[in-house]
Order: sequence, then structure tokens, then C-alpha cells
Amino acid sequence: MRKTVFLLGLVFSTLSVMSQNSEISSVIKRVKEKYVPDSRVEIWDIVATQREDTVILKGETTNRDAYDELIVQAGSLYGQLKDSIRLLPASELGDATWGVIYNSVGTLRAQPRYGSELVSQGLLGMPVRILEKRDGWRRIQTPDQYIGWINGSVKVMTKPELEEYLQKPKVIITAFSSQSVSKPKHDAFPVSDLVAGNMLTIKGTQGKFYQVEYPDGREGYVRKSDALETGKWLKGVELTGESIVNTAYRLTGIPYLWGGTSPKGMDCSGFTKTVYFMHGIILARDASQQVHSGKLIDDQGDFSGALPGDLLFFGTKANDGKSKERVIHVGIYIGHNRFIHASDYIHIGSLDPDDPLYDEFNANRYLRTKRIIGEVGTPGIERIFDNEFYKQ
Repeated sequence: MRKTVFLLGLVFSTLSVMSQNSEISSVIKRVKEKYVPDSRVEIWDIVATQREDTVILKGETTNRDAYDELIVQAGSLYGQLKDSIRLLPASELGDATWGVIYNSVGTLRAQPRYGSELVSQGLLGMPVRILEKRDGWRRIQTPDQYIGWINGSVKVMTKPELEEYLQKPKVIITAFSSQSVSKPKHDAFPVSDLVAGNMLTIKGTQGKFYQVEYPDGREGYVRKSDALETGKWLKGVELTGESIVNTAYRLTGIPYLWGGTSPKGMDCSGFTKTVYFMHGIILARDASQQVHSGKLIDDQGDFSGALPGDLLFFGTKANDGKSKERVIHVGIYIGHNRFIHASDYIHIGSLDPDDPLYDEFNANRYLRTKRIIGEVGTPGIERIFDNEFYKQ
């Protein structure tokens, strides 16, 4: 009899623990869905375990509001609660939670190892937020809010140091491929390669060269024909369909690179992002994020209202509630039912079956057309120096 009572008690105790674990797991999931729906731009890696009468919350997050709500809800469910959640940026970083990319292109990976997936890139002069450090790797967030791991390439700074750096006059590289050299001579040895969108501090001018300084202290000279002072560049930028298309044409032939956002190699959304960046605009990183920006022009395959510079999105349509829509590709409309996009390499395709450039594959997975021009300042479309990372 005693044995039976003991076993029943054990069963009910186990069921109670299982019920509580399920309940706290549901709370964690609900809080994530509310505050951190996109794990590419926020971190929410929280789990709950139970030790006797104590529930232990472990993991890390970048979202303070989500953390606060979780603690309140968990505390109402359990009398004994142990909080082992790390809020990022990590406290062990101290005040050094900012930095600037100092290589022409810095590579971000999904995990802190070289064999991990390449997810994005940062350009020289780009301010980044540092979230944590693991061995030689740093987890950073770029101005488009994208998060990834990088090894090297970042000059670490405090916020006051970054503010001081950002106030210095800069040049932006406008040539898609260039280099800085050790002396103001065309045949001088290089300091580094440079790509479009790189920004360096101006120290002076000598003849046909800007004298520049890198975020990590290196100095060099850049041909004036390959760069512009950022103020003059912004004043001269024409955010028009014609200008967007002309910039896109200049990237023709660059190979496709998953995770690439520079002229060294681009994926589809890295291409659209780069074209707009060279017009002073920051777009979201991925096609599935960019699709939520701008003004809807078409979702029926009618391109009569489309204009050059619009973004075309492709993927899989939702299937009567059985499957969600998946946006997996993006290109730039250039007119006459044609678009330019990164697929194998950057090239032109057509949505017209009678066109010799007809792209049947993408025509069959077309989803919608969105307009970026005229929508600056709306969600996901931001001027560079209005971005919180750049203006501090």
C-alpha cells in the first residue's frame, strides 16, 4: 500500500513538473513572438530548467522589454525563480560596446567559426555595435540591425570614442573597385584594397589624392577620381529610378555570393542593398525583410504601374493556410518588363515570354512589386546619416 501511494505521488509530481515546464516554455515562446519575431536582428535564446522547487532561466537576449516581461510572468508562476539570463551587450565588455569596420569588407558569420555560414558583410568605416566576445570572435550588429559573428576587422571603441570618430570629415569611395596607396603617386605600393561604400577620415589633400586615415590608424592616399567628400556626395546623389538603374548596370557581371553585400560578391538582397546604399539609403538586409518596406505597386503580375528602381520580389505564395509565403529573391525593375538581379552573377532578365531574356523560373515565382523611391523615412528605408549608428 505504501509503495502504491509512493508511486502515485511520484507520478503526480512528475506530471506537475511536466505541466510547469510546458507552461514556462509557452511563456518564453509568447514573449519571443511579441518582442523578437526576427532572430536576425534581435537575440532571444532562453531556456528554462527546474531544480527541485526552483525554476532556472538561462540564456541571452538583446531585448530588455522582452526580458522584463519574461521575469514578471515567470515570477507569477513560480515562487522560486533563478535568473541566469545575460542581457547583451555583455557586461564583461565594459564600455567598449561599439566599433568601426577597418577592412574594406568585414565578413559576418552565423556562428563564431570560419566554417560557419556567411550571413552578411560590413564595409570599411561602418559603425557597429558589439554584443559579446568569444575567443577572437565578436558578435556585432550592423546599422541595418543584422547580427553576426566577425573575427578581426573591427576597431573597438567606447561610445564617446565613436562619437568623436563620426564627427571627423570623411570621404566615401564611389568607384566600385579601388585602393589606397602609401604615397600620393599612382605607382606607390598599396595600403589596402577599397570598394564602393567604404568611408575613411580625411587628413588632407595632395594633388590628385586625398590623404586618409583608417579606423585602426593606418594612413594612405586615395585618388580623388575614386572618392568624394561625404557632404558633396550626399548633395550630388539623385534618388531617381534612372540613377538607381544606372548604378545597378555598373555592377553587371559581379558573381553571386551568398551573404555578400559588396562589389567583391553579392547575393540578391546584398545587390539591392548596395545599389541603394550608394544613393545614401540603408535598406534591410534580406529579401524577406526588404519586402515589408516601401509602397505596394503590384501583386498580380501587372507591371503597367511599375517604374525603374522598384523592387521585384519572388518566392513561394501562401497556400490556403497550409504554408506561409516565402520571399527568397529580389531584383530591381529597369522598365519594359525587365529587371536586373544577382543570380549566378548580376544580369538582366525579363518577365515577358516574348523577350529573348525571358526568365521563366522567376516569372513563375513572382510575388509583388514595392516602391522605395518616395518612401524614405518609412519603416526599413532610412537615410544613412539618419541611422542611429551613424549619427550617435
